[in-house]
Formats: sequence, C-alpha cells, structure tokens
Amino acid sequence: MITKLNLATHPFRNRNLPYILAILLLAGSVGAAVLCFARLSQNSRSDQLVAGQIKDMQADVDRLNGEGAKVQHQLTPEQQTLLIEAHKLVANKTFGWSRLFADLESVMPGGVSASRISVENIYRDGDRNKAVLDFAVLSHNYQAVTAMIDNMNNSGLFQAELRGQDLQKNESSTFTEYSLRLIYTPSYSSPAEPATDLAQTGGAQ
Repeated sequence: MITKLNLATHPFRNRNLPYILAILLLAGSVGAAVLCFARLSQNSRSDQLVAGQIKDMQADVDRLNGEGAKVQHQLTPEQQTLLIEAHKLVANKTFGWSRLFADLESVMPGGVSASRISVENIYRDGDRNKAVLDFAVLSHNYQAVTAMIDNMNNSGLFQAELRGQDLQKNESSTFTEYSLRLIYTPSYSSPAEPATDLAQTGGAQ
C-alpha cells in the first residue's frame, strides 16, 4: 500500500539556520569593527608622529632664524651691504643673460635699437628668477616704440613701463631715446644659458 504525503501540510523546517546566520553576521560585524578600530589607531599614531616631526622642524627653523637674526645684528653696515651684494652676485650667475638678449630681440621691431641696459635688481618670485632692468632704446618713430612696449607686455616675458624720452641730435639726424623700466621673467621652455660678463658687471652701458 502506497501512502502519499502532503508536503504542504508538513513543510521542511530548520530552526537552527536563522541562528547560525545571525551568529555569522554578528561575527563579521565584530571583525570589521575591530579592523576599523585598528586602522583608526594606526592612523592616529601616524598623525601624531607627523605632527611631532613638523613641530621639531618648525623649532629648528625658528632656532636658525633666530641665530641668523643675531648674526645680522652683529654685522656692521659695510658687512651687511657686502652680504646683499654677495646674494645678488649668486643670483646674477644663475640668470640666463644670453636668453634675455634673445627675448629682447624677439619683441623689438625694426627701427628700434637698444642703447642702454643695466640691472637694478634680481630676485626670486616663488620658484622663478626675475630681473628689474633699466632699459633704453633709440628710435625716430614713436609708434614703433609703442608697438615694442605692446609686444613686451603681451609676450608673458616682460612688463614694460615707459619712464621718459629725451630728444637727441647729431650732425646727420634727429632721434629720441626712450627710457623704460622692465621686469623680465624668463620662460621655463628655454634652456638656461651660462652667465656672461654682463652678469658679473651688473649691466652694460
């Protein structure tokens, strides 16, 4: 005799499975929490170590600045002037004067010629060298000079400011000398040039 079972009236049940799943989830959550706590502790220790190093470095910087200030106060005015000139000389030797002349030629139109160039100052602006130049040109044509100034200011290399003009005469012609103040910033794209005699003398007349 074959007996047919109605599975709908007797469903399969495993009462342990939900508890096992809950225990596994709880264990996973605890493990993740422990891992996060360990990572946070490690990050906190790293932050404290970096903060300590920064504090030590700042203390060294403050100490060196204080020693430098003491040394400068002990210098005579002549020694302070000599120190400033020494810094300028180092800046001169790192400046690309051949590149300066090439950049000037690229912005000077025909009919304008340089008559004087001297260096007033060389300084660092961020990570770049800059030079303040006293510059003069000769020309018969004022429009050519204004075109040169526009070329300079649009080049990204020069900031040009017209300071004055002086009428000059000789036996054959009349022309004008224009004096300008230039701030020159060499471009990164051009390779650095070795210093010339101009860098050592501070300018050419």
